[in-house]
Amino acid sequence: MMIRHEQDVAALRGFNRIYTSRLGLLDTHLDDSPFTLSEARILYELANRPDPTAAEIARALRLDPAQMSRTIKRFANRGLVATRDDPSHGRHQLLSLTEQGRAAFAALENNTRHAIGALLDGLPPFRRAAMLSAARSITRIFEDEAPPQPMLRGLKPGDLGMVIARQAILYAEEYGWNSDYEALVARILADFHQSFDPARDAAWIAEMDGRMAGSIFLVHGDEPDVGKLRLLYVEREARGAGVGKMLVAACVDRAREVGYKRLDLWTNSVLAAARRIYERAGFVLTGEASHHSFGKDLIGQTRSLAL
Repeated sequence: MMIRHEQDVAALRGFNRIYTSRLGLLDTHLDDSPFTLSEARILYELANRPDPTAAEIARALRLDPAQMSRTIKRFANRGLVATRDDPSHGRHQLLSLTEQGRAAFAALENNTRHAIGALLDGLPPFRRAAMLSAARSITRIFEDEAPPQPMLRGLKPGDLGMVIARQAILYAEEYGWNSDYEALVARILADFHQSFDPARDAAWIAEMDGRMAGSIFLVHGDEPDVGKLRLLYVEREARGAGVGKMLVAACVDRAREVGYKRLDLWTNSVLAAARRIYERAGFVLTGEASHHSFGKDLIGQTRSLAL
């Protein structure tokens, strides 16, 4: 775990070095303007906040109040900022850009847009799309300070293929299973799609922060009173957030609603986390058998829940 943590820290530090270098954030002045990076950010806040105070901007940018005070004084000396008393609080000064300050901000905005546009234009389309997607994800992560909460939804186009890919990749990485497992999942989901009966079948995709975090399927079988729970999985990063428990509960509740008397599932003993979820939900072991599948010697387990 410590090694993984150090690798994660190194990855983020590496991103910071490349990002600040490529955007010129370490230059004495930003985008050929007379402003440093911190001055440019303060100027942006002055242009986009109605009558802010210095303390308000300092809090928003996490700047030292003394640094903020010095910057505002420099701006005022250069004729960029005007101050007036706050009528609701006599000790506060409200800030606004002067005409000269608005012109300086407009020039800075134009230079910044040109610099960012040039950076984007220099990237191949595939890399440009990947970078913009990553930028939107990073922005969303830092803007939403609340921990991500799992949510369930139904299927939409592309989900079946994603479930096949993610399960194949995950179980290859964690258990060394070969592509036979991917083929099995593909067959199961092809059959699910082709024989789907909304009165007896259902599927749920778990999402966290807009990303797939897991899945589960309710499938009818040969016996009219018996349903099957299939293809439960949870992404590594989502484990511990209750995703697996939520998916199994949704499947069990739906199985009861449609009138199944029993819910069966097949799993393997090596999938310990899933086995614990099943046991907590009330599934009991009804059979075990050794088998060689997916390139491994495994112990298959059949579990059932009376509804």
